[in-house]
Amino acid sequence: MSHSQGEMASREALGEYEVAAYLEAHPDFFNRYRKLLLKLELAHETGGAVSLVERQVALLRQRSADLERQLRDLVAVAKVNDAFVEKIHHLSLRLIATADPGERLELLETGLREDFLAERAVLILFRSADAFSTTGNGFLKLVDHSDGGLKPFASFLKSGRPRCGLIRERQKAFLFPGHESEIGSAALVPLASDTELGFLAIGSSDRDYFNPAKSMDLLGRLGELVAVALTGRLSATTDVGRKEREL
Repeated sequence: MSHSQGEMASREALGEYEVAAYLEAHPDFFNRYRKLLLKLELAHETGGAVSLVERQVALLRQRSADLERQLRDLVAVAKVNDAFVEKIHHLSLRLIATADPGERLELLETGLREDFLAERAVLILFRSADAFSTTGNGFLKLVDHSDGGLKPFASFLKSGRPRCGLIRERQKAFLFPGHESEIGSAALVPLASDTELGFLAIGSSDRDYFNPAKSMDLLGRLGELVAVALTGRLSATTDVGRKEREL
């Protein structure tokens, strides 16, 4: 076999993956073989054929539309987060304006209902403090660590991280007895990352209101705020508490 025949045979042996890899490694290939662009045809979604250049333009337009949609989504999330931060700020001002534990509980419950649009909310505390008493509307619930109703929350309590989304029926029954059918989604917020104090549960009838796309960091800040408001001190497990210890 002559050299030219061998070279031709090796070229014929090239598969589509090799061709694709070569073109990817040599993006200037068609600059050197411009006439090929006029001969190449690609099937169009609506039928017929289009040139490679036309297909590239279409792909660039699609990519631009995708990026624009992603940007809109990011802006929308940023607006939601900004509004959430503002609500936490207002709640903080209300809670520090009073030193009475009972009044702070009332302010917290009112703030969650009016500012955070919590259709149902319950505060689970593991430490039975004399300063707190259960409220008639069921917002505060004093629970022992060994309570069997906490079993469905074992993984959440162990993680010490906020969770959003759909919750199980047993969890609904424990948190919102008599109102299980009203809860579409919920946020579970530990009071500081060790969950030793307890946690906050906020329920909504909207299945998409609380979803994993919510900012977990901001929910964590809400939990830290509530923990400090209830105990009057910074926990070593909060971000601020850790920084104070480092100082």
